[in-house]
Amino acid sequence: MTTTDQPVALLTGAAARLGAASATALHARGYRILIHYHRSRDNADALCTSLNTRRPDSALALQADLDDMAAVASLADQALSAFGRVDVLINNASAFYPTPIGTATQNQWDALFASNARAPLFLINALAGELRMRRGCIINMTDLYASRGLNHHSVYTMAKAALEGMTRTLARELAPDVRVNAVAPGAILWPPGEEPSEEKQQAIIDMSALKRMGSPEDIANAVAFLVCDASYVTGQVLHVDGGR
Repeated sequence: MTTTDQPVALLTGAAARLGAASATALHARGYRILIHYHRSRDNADALCTSLNTRRPDSALALQADLDDMAAVASLADQALSAFGRVDVLINNASAFYPTPIGTATQNQWDALFASNARAPLFLINALAGELRMRRGCIINMTDLYASRGLNHHSVYTMAKAALEGMTRTLARELAPDVRVNAVAPGAILWPPGEEPSEEKQQAIIDMSALKRMGSPEDIANAVAFLVCDASYVTGQVLHVDGGR
């Protein structure tokens, strides 16, 4: 397979954590990887270096602020020109923080919906023609709380619920050329700086059937399955939550 024949995956928010694990898993399956980042340039560059060491000219980092609609459009253009094609879009980037009722602001609404719903929609909007031509696929990273609710996080859960609704709607609209699915992680990594107490962590783990934390690789394996092995699956939200 020549370089130009190798499929390309664009992953947003992929410099670290679940995005980086998913990028690594798809790279191992033969994909060239476009790693979007906002502020985490050092992490993005380090991941690119690691992937390019394994296979030369197989990874590139692209910077964009997904709160900025012009930057979203530019990211789509950069992605198309980087390796000459885009076969897979993984909408992984996400803002997450509490918005207790009585304190929530419009700015918080705008920021949480921008990364969790608006940017994914308009990236898909910009790349739909390319993805149709490549008979590609889209994976949206949602959250188990999109369907359950999370105390003090009404705006975040509403944005993730919108992303799930978008997944099901676009699975129909972009069919039969493009598959659209979502992955909804459970207890995998605690948000940076918001790690709960050991007692609270154990209580969350005890609510799962498997009675343990998951790993970033569990999410990455689910993403790789939906991208590479699930050719007859679309419009689905795959909960990777230990049976929560």
